[in-house]
Amino acid sequence: MINKIKDFLKLESASGMLLLFFATVAIVLANTPFSNLYFDFLEMPVSIQIGLFSIHKPLIMWVNDGFMAVFFTLVGLEVKRELLVGALSSYQRAIFPAIGAVGGMVVPALIYWVMNANIPEHHSGWAIPMATDIAFALGVLALLGKRVPFALKIFLLALAIIDDLGAIVVIAIFFSNDLSTTALVSAGIAIVALVVLNRMKVSALCAYIAVGVILWASVLKSGVHATLAGVIIGFCIPLKGKNGEEPLHDFEHMLAPWCSFIILPLFAFCNAGVTLSGMGVSSFTSPLTLGVAFGLVIGKALGVFSFSYLAVKLGIAKLSEGINFKQIFAISVLCGIGFTMSMFLAGLAFGGEETDGKFMSLARLGILMGSFISAIAGYFLLKACTKPVSKKA
Repeated sequence: MINKIKDFLKLESASGMLLLFFATVAIVLANTPFSNLYFDFLEMPVSIQIGLFSIHKPLIMWVNDGFMAVFFTLVGLEVKRELLVGALSSYQRAIFPAIGAVGGMVVPALIYWVMNANIPEHHSGWAIPMATDIAFALGVLALLGKRVPFALKIFLLALAIIDDLGAIVVIAIFFSNDLSTTALVSAGIAIVALVVLNRMKVSALCAYIAVGVILWASVLKSGVHATLAGVIIGFCIPLKGKNGEEPLHDFEHMLAPWCSFIILPLFAFCNAGVTLSGMGVSSFTSPLTLGVAFGLVIGKALGVFSFSYLAVKLGIAKLSEGINFKQIFAISVLCGIGFTMSMFLAGLAFGGEETDGKFMSLARLGILMGSFISAIAGYFLLKACTKPVSKKA
């Protein structure tokens, strides 16, 4: 049994499968007699106090503001690695997925905005369909195995990473409020300390973690969203240490299994529980629900593909060898899997609304609809436009 579990965890698709499993469990619990237990669990108060400093939040906020900061640390590490030595390390490598990512952010937001332009209380949800869930999208891609060209996987990974950068910018600009000067100064001091550690090429990860915790607490108290602390920490980890160590690589490999198999599944469990009771046709046809769903399904596919296609036709970028526009379109559809990242943005957009969670439920419904359709359509489109690898005798 233990060996079977180890084999499962080695699968590229394992993280995506776990996300789907825990999201399904959350939906089931939210719509059964156990729903009160499920929602009471999410609202369970958790407190930490050290002297005069204290943080009091319900469990779901610890997951969204705390555990997800760890995930964004991993995102920061991945982005930095790709910028320095990976798929984004040169203009030629970065421009094609970068242009596709811009289309994949702009068009979904426009579709949502057009569908909700006359409903002011829905306006704050415009960023929800901009996101792509890296783990889930790569999980679906992994189900097709070696028949998917390596260049196509790199395109999806680079595009999703740039997508995350866009989400980070959106969070920083549009979802930060009630700024505390004292907390911002404390955060600034912590950032300077991290930069100094980076410039000195300190490879001891415990030093970055210690300062990082201070930075996270300061950012949380400042009014800027706490997950941005994770990105800053990730960018401050050096690629190489004084004696040839690889702290960025080590930290990335340390965090990756925790994020893939614990943090993201836990986030999905805490945020995917949509109560369907009382939802009629009006819920499924709400401009908010349809704006999110159409933004993910149509906006992502149209935005990523059209921008990528125009970039090649105008000579700004070029297709990698071994891939074609049919495959790019299939990947564009797959990018509509917003799931955890979209859930996260929905929480920022509507989590504080005094609407008994109505807008949040509609947003989650749209995310689940859009992500499910994108995953199924993307899988079959990719299967249709790729060839199985023949086994050599």
